[in-house]
Amino acid sequence: MNINGYCIPSVILALFMLGACQSQVGVLTDFTVQAAPEWDILFKRDSGWFGGDGIFAIPLSAIEHRLSEDQDSTIILFSDTMIGEITKDSLLPGYHMVNNSIAVLKGNQPAEDKIRFYIKQTDRVDQSLFIPTIPDATEKQYYWLGDGFVNPITSKTHIFAYLVENHPEYEVFSFDVEGGALINIPEGSTFPFTDSYQTKLPFFFKHAKQLFGSFGAGVLVNLEEAGAPNPDGYIYIYGVNDPDKQLIVSRVTASKFEDFGFWTFWDGSTWNSDYTQCAAITNNVSNELSISFLPDGRVILVSQVGDLKKSSVGIRIGKSLVGPFGPIQEIWDCEEAIEEPEFFAYNAKAHPSLSKPGELLISYNVNSFAFWDQIGDYPNLYRPRFLKMIFNQ
Repeated sequence: MNINGYCIPSVILALFMLGACQSQVGVLTDFTVQAAPEWDILFKRDSGWFGGDGIFAIPLSAIEHRLSEDQDSTIILFSDTMIGEITKDSLLPGYHMVNNSIAVLKGNQPAEDKIRFYIKQTDRVDQSLFIPTIPDATEKQYYWLGDGFVNPITSKTHIFAYLVENHPEYEVFSFDVEGGALINIPEGSTFPFTDSYQTKLPFFFKHAKQLFGSFGAGVLVNLEEAGAPNPDGYIYIYGVNDPDKQLIVSRVTASKFEDFGFWTFWDGSTWNSDYTQCAAITNNVSNELSISFLPDGRVILVSQVGDLKKSSVGIRIGKSLVGPFGPIQEIWDCEEAIEEPEFFAYNAKAHPSLSKPGELLISYNVNSFAFWDQIGDYPNLYRPRFLKMIFNQ
């Protein structure tokens, strides 16, 4: 268990610390952190879906900022997904990967009988659920899924996607990101979403090899209909731009979300219609992350921090949705999941709609630099791990 300090128990010092906490808007002190094994075990499976990364959660009720109701459903997005059979901790021959899939969780509890994993099939052959159809996409390219949400105004589900192409010649991470897309699912559509459609995301930065910038790393729906505590009517779409993993942000009203001409971008002082003028609101974030509200009205950025060989779950506290943000606070050492030197942890994010009142559920992913050599010996390595922050109110 990791614990990030309590206010000192002396009454006088506690009052002093409380005043300090309130004055230092960029630092959070009054919380504890603990493992959430009940969520871990939900994704430790031995048949069909047995691993995947990504794990963005989309409440189909469109209520993003508080715990889902018992009858609500949540779509959970996965990018690269492993499919196969595990018997007595041994992975049987025939396991394979598709590039994306989903699960649907009924209610808000990590119950085995409430979750179902969906793999698209054609002629009994497993396939990626979403295959690129945007202009200029090639057969060699595929989607790595970003964040998504249900638009409370249109009732459509929108999922951000990165257009990826493999490059086996690269020494580390043998792929490159070539663009971005928006996957749009009409209200009432069901798996495998054959009536969904895709639009090319025009806001993309292509830098040197394997360096890029795009939007969709995290989404915050700041609408009353989504349960936002201080709604302003905008959807905030966060992105990451290389180098230095800069956090950038755009916003648009819900009714104009699919009209890219109405998107504006924070340039450091105002909202600008030119996306190339985006300013970094902080840096050193992970490619997947989350922004959500704290009970006291501030915002909390959750992402992975550190390098891949030794990383932690980190938070930064912001005064507003565009910052400024305080220093990185490392709240969880991921070393517990690093069973071998080749393993690494990445892409931490929070899930407010699955978090109990006074808590914040957080996940991070685990992978290996020698994935195909080690997955047979560690068939359950490639799955999310969970923790929760508990706010002392």
